[in-house]
Amino acid sequence: MGHFIQAVEDGSIAYQLGLKTGDELIKMNGESVVDWVDYQALSSEEKINLVVKRNGEELEFEFEKDDYEPLGLTFESDMLSGIRNCANKCMFCFVDQLPKGCRESMYVKDDDWRLSLMMGNYVTLTNVGDKELDRIIRRGATPLYVSVHSTNPDLRRKLLGNEKAGNIMEQLNKLADGGIQFHAQLVLCPGINDGEELIRTIGDLTELYPACLSLALVPVGLTKFRDGLDEIKPYTKEEAKKVLEIAKDARKFCLREFDTRFVFPADEFYQIAGEDVPSDSEYEDYQQIDNGVGLIRQLIQEFSDAYELLPPKYKKIGKAARKITVATGVSAQPVLKKLMNDYPISGVDVTVQAIKNRFFGESVTVAGLVTGNDLINQLKASKCDAIMITECMLRSEGDRFLDDVTLTEASRALGKAIIPIGRTGEDLLDALVRQSNVK
Repeated sequence: MGHFIQAVEDGSIAYQLGLKTGDELIKMNGESVVDWVDYQALSSEEKINLVVKRNGEELEFEFEKDDYEPLGLTFESDMLSGIRNCANKCMFCFVDQLPKGCRESMYVKDDDWRLSLMMGNYVTLTNVGDKELDRIIRRGATPLYVSVHSTNPDLRRKLLGNEKAGNIMEQLNKLADGGIQFHAQLVLCPGINDGEELIRTIGDLTELYPACLSLALVPVGLTKFRDGLDEIKPYTKEEAKKVLEIAKDARKFCLREFDTRFVFPADEFYQIAGEDVPSDSEYEDYQQIDNGVGLIRQLIQEFSDAYELLPPKYKKIGKAARKITVATGVSAQPVLKKLMNDYPISGVDVTVQAIKNRFFGESVTVAGLVTGNDLINQLKASKCDAIMITECMLRSEGDRFLDDVTLTEASRALGKAIIPIGRTGEDLLDALVRQSNVK
């Protein structure tokens, strides 16, 4: 099966060859093109042989071009194929814990290694057979992001609810032997895959360094909608401390042996344990930042660094003309409150408001899962001039919360502007400075 060309860029190689909208790409350099990964790899070569079908007739084009020079083709689908869905029944799956009324995209369970390569999505590899694993290696699809959860075959089958999940170490070893690097994550469930099982898994993955670049430890996320699902309890303070102790020992070993700490607990573990997050240098290059690892430290570091560069007029303490509410999750509220107290900005009076998650349940404390209705209901009495939220509360288009409430609807209900801001500390500082009355 080929791929229909949707557009041809003017002046491009494809345009010069006479390729047209509606032509069907059949083969490149003698190979069928499965998807975007194949197309990118094959089209990057200097010598190209194209076979396309037009009006039922196959046409062949041979040409040379600069290495990695694009052909100028656009196809009907960016992936050139459908998204591969998840085949697992994970005992901790967040999608299975969703109530009705969320954005439609929230209910999609993808487990596509190509999205791992393109966007850093974590995948389990349970739907990747030997032939596909060979293609990953042949195409040099690196780095990938792999949800390991456990290297104990029986335990991993149980965690993922999939009999095919037990061969993860064979898969990872094959990737490593083929020159593919990957980041790993463990979603930890108290009493299930932590403790001795965690020690085992860390040991197995350190043996794969440097193919395995880093390992994130993430506490299981639980909503109040778990009827009929496996019984899993949230981490207690003492349980979180034990995870951090195991991680601390592993980090010392890895730093000594590999010159990297390798194991990176998510910020939430430190918060549950009542401990300060590590220093900036201990997160190295923040390679697991999208997994909630180092977000707090990076925010503090970025905000304080940017604050030092502010002109003195923005640091004078005086009467504030603008009242700003920064709305965030319960876990981030103490951090942001301290940040606002330590680094005051002239012309603005900032209140940091924790939004309790009534939608998913109060055990969910992260800012990214705050919903529009919770924001509306808990800020009705706010006497501020404007509300700031992190853009991660909204979908990528920036216009809709997880419960399908639009930004416009929330702003109208509260009678004031809601200002989404970027995820960096510098973005937060810039937004506050723009709200000040300093001339």
